Amino acid sequence: MISNKNFFLNNKMIPIDKFFNRVLFDKKNGYYSSRTPFGHNGDFITSPGVSNLFSEIIGIWLISSWHTLKKPKKFNVVELGPGDGGLTKILIKTFERFPEFNNAVNIFLYEKSQSLKKLQKNNINSSKVRWINNFSKISKGPIIFFGNEFFDSIPIKQFLRKKKNFYEKHYFQNKDKKIVEAYKKVSKKKAQKITKFKTINKLKFIEFPQLGLNELQKIIKKISQLNGGLLLIDYGYLKPENKNTLQSLMKHKKNKILNNLGKADITSLVNFKLLNEYFTNNNLKVKKIVTQKCFLETMGILQRASRISEKMSFREKSNLYLRLKRLLDKKIMGDLFKVIFTYKFREDNFLGFK
Repeated sequence: MISNKNFFLNNKMIPIDKFFNRVLFDKKNGYYSSRTPFGHNGDFITSPGVSNLFSEIIGIWLISSWHTLKKPKKFNVVELGPGDGGLTKILIKTFERFPEFNNAVNIFLYEKSQSLKKLQKNNINSSKVRWINNFSKISKGPIIFFGNEFFDSIPIKQFLRKKKNFYEKHYFQNKDKKIVEAYKKVSKKKAQKITKFKTINKLKFIEFPQLGLNELQKIIKKISQLNGGLLLIDYGYLKPENKNTLQSLMKHKKNKILNNLGKADITSLVNFKLLNEYFTNNNLKVKKIVTQKCFLETMGILQRASRISEKMSFREKSNLYLRLKRLLDKKIMGDLFKVIFTYKFREDNFLGFK
C-alpha cells in the first residue's frame, strides 16, 4: 500500500476532491500514472473493452452527426479520457469505410496521464490522431466531444447542509497517520455556487462536481466558438438523493474508499439532471437523456450484431451475444449507464435519442 503521506501536504486539511485528484493523478504515485487499470488484468472494464460493437456504434453516430450538419469539409472529433485507446482504434477502422467522412475528420485525444498517453500511442498507429492537453489548437470547423466514463473519474466535492449553512467534507492526517474526515463551514460565496442549481439546492447531503464543471467550461467555450456538441456516456442517475456515491474498485472487486490509495480506482455516480441544468444555464440545447440500452439499440446495435454473426461459429456467436448482454441488460450496464448530448447547432435531428 502506498503511504498516505504521499498525498498530503504539510498534514493540512484538504477538500476530498483535491485529495482524490492527487490520489488519481499525482505524477509519481497517482493511480493513473503508475498502473494500467483497464481489462481483465486491471481493475475494471469499460464498454469499448466489452465489445467492439460499442465503439462501432459511436463511430456510426459520429458519421450520422456529420451528415446532420450537412457534411462540413472539416469535422473535429475529440475523445475525452481515451483510456487504452481501444475506442479510437475502432473509430479509425470504421471511418475508413466512409472515405468522404474520413477525409473530413480530424481526431484529437485529450489525456491527462502521461503513462496512459504512452499506452494509447502504442495501441494507435494513425497520422489522423493527435494528442492534446487543451483545445486551443482546434480553431476551425464544427467540433464533437465524446467521453465514455470520463466524467465519473473526475473527483467530486461533498457537502452537508444544516438549515442555511453548508459544510464541506475534508480529510486530514491525525498524529497516528490515520486519515480522518471533518466538515468545514463554507463561505456564502461558495454556498451560492450550490444554491443556484435547483437540482441540488434542497438536498441535505450534496455531491458537487466542481472539478468536472471546470473541465466542462473549457469544452462549452470551444463549442460556443466553433459550433459543436458533447456526448457523454457514464454511469449515474436522474433523480438526485441524499446519497454518498463515491466508490472504489481494485481487481474488479469493491475496495474501501481509503484503502490501497494509488492502487485502486475511485469514481462517483454522475448526476445527469445536474448536468442537464448546467448545460441549459450555459445556453446549450440538450437532447432527452436516455439509457445506454436505448441509445445503442436505437442506433442499430442488434441489427449490426445479427449481420456480423451470420458467418460466425456457434462459440463466436455465443461470445458476441454474451458481451452484448452486458452492454444492454438493464441489470448490468444497460440502464445504469446514461447518455446525454448537449450542443449548439441549428440542426437537432441527431440519432440515438427518442
